Amino acid sequence: MSKRDYYDILGVSRGASADEIKKAYRRKAKELHPDRNKDNPEAEAQFKEANEAYEVLKDADKRAAYDRFGHAAFDGGMGGGPRPGAGFGSGDFSSAFSDVFDDLFGDIMGARGGGRRRAMRGADLRYNLQVTLEEAYSGIQKTINVPTSVSCSACNGTGAEGGVEPTTCPTCSGMGKVRAQQGFFTVERTCPTCSGMGQIIKDPCRSCGGQGRVHKDRALSVNIPAGVETGTRIRLAGEGEAGMRGGPPGDLYIFIEVAPHELFERDGVNLYCRVPVSMVTAALGGAIEVPTIDGGRGRVQIPAGSQSGRQMRLRGKGMPALRGGGMGDMFIELAVETPVNLTARQKELLREFEDLSEDNHPESKSFFSTVKSFWDSMKS
Repeated sequence: MSKRDYYDILGVSRGASADEIKKAYRRKAKELHPDRNKDNPEAEAQFKEANEAYEVLKDADKRAAYDRFGHAAFDGGMGGGPRPGAGFGSGDFSSAFSDVFDDLFGDIMGARGGGRRRAMRGADLRYNLQVTLEEAYSGIQKTINVPTSVSCSACNGTGAEGGVEPTTCPTCSGMGKVRAQQGFFTVERTCPTCSGMGQIIKDPCRSCGGQGRVHKDRALSVNIPAGVETGTRIRLAGEGEAGMRGGPPGDLYIFIEVAPHELFERDGVNLYCRVPVSMVTAALGGAIEVPTIDGGRGRVQIPAGSQSGRQMRLRGKGMPALRGGGMGDMFIELAVETPVNLTARQKELLREFEDLSEDNHPESKSFFSTVKSFWDSMKS
């Protein structure tokens, strides 16, 4: 029985790139693996067929020979041409499948294709920093103390006494992983000798215990830009935890919290300030002075007959936008204050005023008129 075309087996065209062939083989390997097709007696044969096709097409020289001579290139009749492997038995396709395994997991397990494993990057750190509303308005330079891990100075981060470079692990040859054949699969595991580092230290540094880093508090200067809000995140690249055995450091993320203010309430770039005014000022009108977040004063004209809750705007007296874009506004909310601890004379004058102010409370007059109509309707 004649062999099927290798390109047809993988479902790719003859002009397919090496990457397209690898992806096609990966799909076929997952689809046809015998463990997933226990009820399909044909799956194992198709699985081996796909392995044989990939073993030829992944290699540029073998593929060129196959494109020119077809299957005859590997039958021994074309001048001793290269053979992909006689019969492709159950353990003979491991080199083909390991290519896909390296592609899927190489970056996780360490360096690919041999050589020393990449050093382990340090962890990112988080620091919560509280600032006042005034500091958020103007921006500030702050110094913070961050507990972290820094590179060990005694061994220069190598983890070995005297700064000696670690040696390549003899078990895994620096790969950080070892392979074992299990049936159809080549299984990779973390190297038990070096714990996946790819290197071993014969004489660990006494200062850091072979870690290449030690715990220490560091003082860092942080620039807090004007306009920050609660939840603003500032990233300091390379200021996180030191890496293992000379690995690159992580980053430091500073999360800002703006403390509540006793006078102002913030909503984005706008500020709100509740200002009490007397009944006389609210009734007759007048000017009042209010504080602004920059430490200055703003003059606000109160219209006659103002009620509690009325708002007035001071343009440009709010918070700056974080990345430019101008300033917010400040809103003054009036709170008409009822006088307390009245003298006998004050009470007398208020009662006299009440007798003379029947037509001076339009809202009350409207409300009680509505109430009277409601009661009348209920009676009828």
